[in-house]
Amino acid sequence: MFTLSQVSKHYQDKAALAGVDLSIAPGRTTVLIGPSGCGKSTLLRLLIGLGEPDSGQLDFDGQPLRASTLPAQRLRMGYVIQQGGLFPHLKAGENVVLMARHLGWSDQRIQERLDLLARLTHFPADGLERYPNELSGGQNQRVALMRALMLDPEVLLLDEPLGALDPMIRFELQEDLKEVFQALGKTVVLVTHDLAEATFFGHSIVLMRAGRILQIGTLEEMVAAPAEPFVEQFIRAQRSHLLNGGGV
Repeated sequence: MFTLSQVSKHYQDKAALAGVDLSIAPGRTTVLIGPSGCGKSTLLRLLIGLGEPDSGQLDFDGQPLRASTLPAQRLRMGYVIQQGGLFPHLKAGENVVLMARHLGWSDQRIQERLDLLARLTHFPADGLERYPNELSGGQNQRVALMRALMLDPEVLLLDEPLGALDPMIRFELQEDLKEVFQALGKTVVLVTHDLAEATFFGHSIVLMRAGRILQIGTLEEMVAAPAEPFVEQFIRAQRSHLLNGGGV
C-alpha cells in the first residue's frame, strides 16, 4: 500500500528520517515504535501528506504522493491524532460527518454511515448530540475514529491515539480498536511508544531510532534475533517499565 525508498526528511540541520526503506502491506496493521525523536511521527505525517520528503520516493498504492494528486489520495486515508483533534464548536456527530457533507453526500447516506460507525465503535447515540467538552477522553477518541472512518478509507493512520488516556480507558479502547481493525480489514499504520501496545495491535512492528529503521518483525523475532544491541536494550527497558507499574 505504501512504499518508501531512501526517504529522508530534515528539519533545519537535523535528520528526522535518514534514508528509510519500508514497504507497508495492505490489509495489515503496521506499528511504528521507538524512543522520542526517533522519526515515527514524522514518517506517519509523510504518509498522510502533511509534509514531503527532502529526498527519496514515497508511493501510495503504486503512485507517488505529490501535491497535484494529494487531495484525491487523502480521501482514501483516515487520520487520528492524540486527543482526537475535534472541532470544539461542532457537536460530536457534526465532527464525524463534516467531510461527507463537504463532498455532497445525501442526508440518508450520511445517517446510515453514522449509525453504522456508532455501533462499530460502541459509541452511545445520544453522545452524538454533545460537544467535545461534554465527552470523556475515551469518547472523544471514538468520535475521532468515526470521523477518520466516515468516508470508508482504505488506510487508517493513527498517531499515538491512546497516549493521553488513563490506563483503564486505554485498555478498553485497545480492545475495541483491535475489534474494529479486524472487522474492517483495512491497512492500518499506528504510532506508539508502548511495546505492549505495539505487540497487541501489530502484524508487524517497525522499531526506529534516530531517523533509521533498526528492525522490522514481531516481538518474538526481535527477542530471538535482535538486529543490533539497541533493539535488546529497548525491549528490556520497556519490560522493566511494565514490571514497575508503568504503561499498559
